[in-house]
Amino acid sequence: MKIDAFTQLYGIIGHPVKHSLSPLIQNLAFTHLGINAVYLAFDVTDLPSALAGVRALGIKGLSVTIPHKINIIPFLDNIDEMAQKIGAVNTVVNQDGHLLGFNTDWTGAILALKEKGEIKGKRYVILGAGGAARAVAFGLKQEGAEVTIVNRTYEKGKALAKELNAEASPWDNLPEIKAYGLINTTPIGMWPEIRHTPVDEKVVTNFALVMDTIYRPLETKLLHLAKKAGCICVNGLNMLIYQGAAQFTLWTGKKAPVEKMLKAAEGVLVNNG
Repeated sequence: MKIDAFTQLYGIIGHPVKHSLSPLIQNLAFTHLGINAVYLAFDVTDLPSALAGVRALGIKGLSVTIPHKINIIPFLDNIDEMAQKIGAVNTVVNQDGHLLGFNTDWTGAILALKEKGEIKGKRYVILGAGGAARAVAFGLKQEGAEVTIVNRTYEKGKALAKELNAEASPWDNLPEIKAYGLINTTPIGMWPEIRHTPVDEKVVTNFALVMDTIYRPLETKLLHLAKKAGCICVNGLNMLIYQGAAQFTLWTGKKAPVEKMLKAAEGVLVNNG
């Protein structure tokens, strides 16, 4: 990678971000296509100041992760129609000082799920009601699935369900809910708290498919329980790659090397966890 006075800067903002594989896959894509750019991770707790810095320094684009996907919206100049409908942004494009917001999470989630079969007509239970939950739920509804939102704070989950014309259920009712798929969009079980799981083994057996949007570790405790129960398992890595490839295209107008990005990320996770 050549860095000089013409190198453009991109990055990911969130808290925490040290676990992120986005710098690996995006820098690989820039290098593969010969684009003079670099992508860094920024641990951000002061969102307004960070975005002022993006404008001032001319940072060309951002990935946005927990906990900023919803809170970032008021600080942007324009929001893509899809991101408006979802109510969350995971991608920012800096167009001559104007910050434009997009959402590629839903695309990533749907492509990852479609690898395992048809989505239409099936019921999915989504754990969480944050930015990732909004994107996944919206994508599932677009594909003709039925959705139930289950969140620790029931009122927040109920509010999201109302927006999506979906159902909501209290967290305590999880053991009684049966559906085709269970999707965890919370950070429970994410590195370094890898011994945690949002639900126990009894709940997992109520589902044929279990997806965890976490990709580090590659097999979370939730997915370990799902594997033991004989469920179809979907980890968060393919979602990461697909949404990251879509981000790359928004920033550069070029097609990302998806297979190379996936192989590089798999190598890190298999060797280092």
